Amino acid sequence: MLSKTMQDALNKQVQMEAESSQAYLAMASWADIQPGLQGVAAFFYKQADEERMHMLKLMGFINERGGFAMVPPLEQPILTFRSLQSAFAEFLKHEIKVSNSINDIVHLSLSEKDYATHNFLQWYVTEQMEEERTARTLNEKLELIGEDKSGLYLFDRDIMAYRGGEK
Repeated sequence: MLSKTMQDALNKQVQMEAESSQAYLAMASWADIQPGLQGVAAFFYKQADEERMHMLKLMGFINERGGFAMVPPLEQPILTFRSLQSAFAEFLKHEIKVSNSINDIVHLSLSEKDYATHNFLQWYVTEQMEEERTARTLNEKLELIGEDKSGLYLFDRDIMAYRGGEK
């Protein structure tokens, strides 16, 4: 059985995952209308789907443990970006925020001796390590490319094959 404090913390994380999905959906839509960024758009559409699945997984856990998973209200995400680099900087910033939130809930689970929740959250800890690594690496690649059009072309072409360090 979840404590009220843990239920509230997990529901806050549900909201954060939903916000992540919305933010990446907005990034995908923005990239979709930029010339030559269809690979980036597909990458962010996939990221949006993954974040939604993270949200649903949390909701299932909350309900399974005797809590009540709340469907959160969402604010409008950022819709436009000055550049591809600024969109990916937001991606990294957002992933770091999610990691910090997960870490706070892990800490809470240990302080409450809620080992079932602690065990469940280990998947999210590992996932966030991968997400941050991906965001950092893609930001580093964009920094190397700068404004080089051929580099941006190759980045867009290769991004869908990129999976956490494989490329």
